[in-house]
Amino acid sequence: MMLLDVIYFILRNSVRVVLRPRTKPIDGELVLITGAGGGLGRLFAQEFVKHGAEVVLWDVNSSSNEQTAKLVQEMGGKAYTYTVDVTNREDVYQNADLVRKDLGRDVTILVNNAGVVAGKRMLDCPDELMERTMKVNCHALFWTVKAFLPQMKAKNHGHVVTIASVLGLFSTACVEDYCASKFAAVGFHESMAHELLAEEYDGVKTTLVCPYIVDTGMFEGCKIRDEVELLLHPLEPQYCVEQAMNAILIDQPLVCIPRLTYLPFLSRALLPWESNVVTYRFMGSDKCMYPFIDSKKKQLSDSAIMVS
Repeated sequence: MMLLDVIYFILRNSVRVVLRPRTKPIDGELVLITGAGGGLGRLFAQEFVKHGAEVVLWDVNSSSNEQTAKLVQEMGGKAYTYTVDVTNREDVYQNADLVRKDLGRDVTILVNNAGVVAGKRMLDCPDELMERTMKVNCHALFWTVKAFLPQMKAKNHGHVVTIASVLGLFSTACVEDYCASKFAAVGFHESMAHELLAEEYDGVKTTLVCPYIVDTGMFEGCKIRDEVELLLHPLEPQYCVEQAMNAILIDQPLVCIPRLTYLPFLSRALLPWESNVVTYRFMGSDKCMYPFIDSKKKQLSDSAIMVS
């Protein structure tokens, strides 16, 4: 029976690649998005509103968060803003209670989107910056999920979305803090998903989103081999969010964007370490972060000159 189930799910998901399943309605759902003040968070807010949901916007930057709310309201949507430091668990818990008190209902879709990167080589990076990466990209997931998952489980209705990265599935050089935090995010999300399935909360869905580098400026300067970049170029933010939304609306457990990035994920598991190293070198992935690190160093240098 186990083998039959395995074959069934392989065939079902193969068919889904060609024939898109029906999407679920989310009109009236209350969606909380962390890191809503810019980049993907702002686009997620707009996409959810297009589908009839109301959005709760969390960001540490109140100004950019209000700008997102303004854009949502111009679309005719409802947005509620809160200035929250997701690395501070007490701040998360207090604002979660405040959201329930202010709106009189529970969050039904949680999108853990907030993310940062230090942009320095490990041996040059201040400890505080590495700790910040882990706190934002990983620790914050614990606090937000603990704040909102109990209500989802109580009603057996909800959806937890984790915006991780392909660098949580396979790694590259010079971004040890980021890779460690995203591997941790993937592990956290998958363990939580298994727990919900084991406890038979079939109405609480999970989606793990692992995009390739998105052209938001976060990894500005990152560069792979020119010939390979024709096939694997930085993602347009709008495209990335639309692909993620497609997965969320059909309750897809995992989506890598683009699909081509499933290949290195599989090769990491199936091929010898040395084979993957050779492939990385051919693609230019082994040193792809060097220009990014240099770009960040130049930005800091320019900033220091302007201040002085």
